[in-house]
Amino acid sequence: MERLDGGAAVPPRLRGAIVALGNFDGFHLGHQAVVGRAIDRARAEGRPAIVATFDPHPKRFFRPDSSHFRLTTLDQRQRLFAQAGADAMLVFPFDSDLAGLGARGFAQERLVEHIGAGGVVTGTDFTFGKGREGDVAALAELGRQLGFSADMVPPVTLDGETVSSSSIREHLRAGRPRDAARLLTRPFAIEGVVEGGARLGRTLGYPTANMVLANYLRPAYGIYAVQGRLPDGGVLNGVANLGIRPTIEPPLELLESFFFDFSGDLYGQRIEVSLHDYLRPEAKFDSLDALKVQMDKDAAQARALLTS
Repeated sequence: MERLDGGAAVPPRLRGAIVALGNFDGFHLGHQAVVGRAIDRARAEGRPAIVATFDPHPKRFFRPDSSHFRLTTLDQRQRLFAQAGADAMLVFPFDSDLAGLGARGFAQERLVEHIGAGGVVTGTDFTFGKGREGDVAALAELGRQLGFSADMVPPVTLDGETVSSSSIREHLRAGRPRDAARLLTRPFAIEGVVEGGARLGRTLGYPTANMVLANYLRPAYGIYAVQGRLPDGGVLNGVANLGIRPTIEPPLELLESFFFDFSGDLYGQRIEVSLHDYLRPEAKFDSLDALKVQMDKDAAQARALLTS
């Protein structure tokens, strides 16, 4: 799958595409419905299928001091879009130029001139243009004037709950990773490079792969049953501490994963750790011995949950 710069013209072979347009952070069931509609239309009409997203997220552009809220990186989204069947991912750089475009300017310059879109598919709550002046009705009218079709997909509900990125974030912040996974259709996962540490876990019998959380949403701090995906595609079960390690000084925010039955060296490698079950909140222990006793219990519980 190709990654395209939304600030430049797409290659001729991809012009005329059906474009799924949105932020798609998390690529949950609702996003999958929009992208799926675009891909189905593209295949039926013999056109390419492009998924267009924004980076940074518009919220981050307008409120740079807002707390971390990302559910997926661009690399994760690219893999997910490819698995869905898209031909390319197009990334609109959300900068002052894009923020200053009116609705018609965005449609004319970005959708028609840069992409040559044959059709655009969005969710019904999609807005665009300076001050969010454009909605799906405006997009449809602009499509009629500028020569592309516009298709809108209604919200998706699951067991009476509307699927949204905000509801997924709420589940994760409350320590409900399985509820978030139902809406995502997969566990929430953090990807990053394994960093060196003080190697304290090794002295306790729990050598960990340590990763910073970067721009990801902060789920509830605590202990999780996890799975790690290695660069070679291998998958490992494990247990992880996500938080600031209150027993260890100084406090340091990390995702520290111990993988069962694994003895390799992961330093410097990019891995992805998915959160499956929330076991307990972080706690401060009186001694490292007391911490190790609890770690033994956590590891046994995580192993049982992941193998059941």
